[in-house]
Amino acid sequence: MSDERFAFARPYLAAPILDAETLQARVREMGAEISRDYRGRAVHVVAVLKGSMMIVADLLRALTVPVSVDFIAVSSYGPEARASGAVRLIKDLDESIAGRHVLVVEDVIDTGLTLNYILGVLRRRQPASLEVATLLDKPAHRLVDLPIRYIGFTLPDRFVVGYGLDFRERFRNLPFIAELREDLIEEELIE
Repeated sequence: MSDERFAFARPYLAAPILDAETLQARVREMGAEISRDYRGRAVHVVAVLKGSMMIVADLLRALTVPVSVDFIAVSSYGPEARASGAVRLIKDLDESIAGRHVLVVEDVIDTGLTLNYILGVLRRRQPASLEVATLLDKPAHRLVDLPIRYIGFTLPDRFVVGYGLDFRERFRNLPFIAELREDLIEEELIE
């Protein structure tokens, strides 16, 4: 967090969690593992927008197998969406995944409800295989058991931002991951 280009974020952050070098090293390791597992096959990466954009960009560069990419986005709606898992599809895939080896890439998995919804949608489209990769796994609030094949880091229950993760659409551009100050989570950020 010593990079002065990101000094604007310093007042909002409680503690650094993962620096840029650690993130990049782990994403390269994940890329090597995925490449080994998919040797001889093409992988179709499905990025879950918006948070996964950073890891997907770096992961794609780390893969050494044939790869294609598509994007999906879902949105929670209503005040009880967090507890109920109520989500709606707001951006669907552009290509068919029938018969393809699909790797869903998430930024963070917390309760698992959103990912469970996405996996249900994708399974009905009959891919040859369906696996999940996530940068961050936060199992403290997990409500559904999910098959997560590739995990970058397991974190305790902390609200983190950076490397694609946001708070009210801010801080996605940070090249590191840091914990957001707890007092800001319920308040509006000052511009």
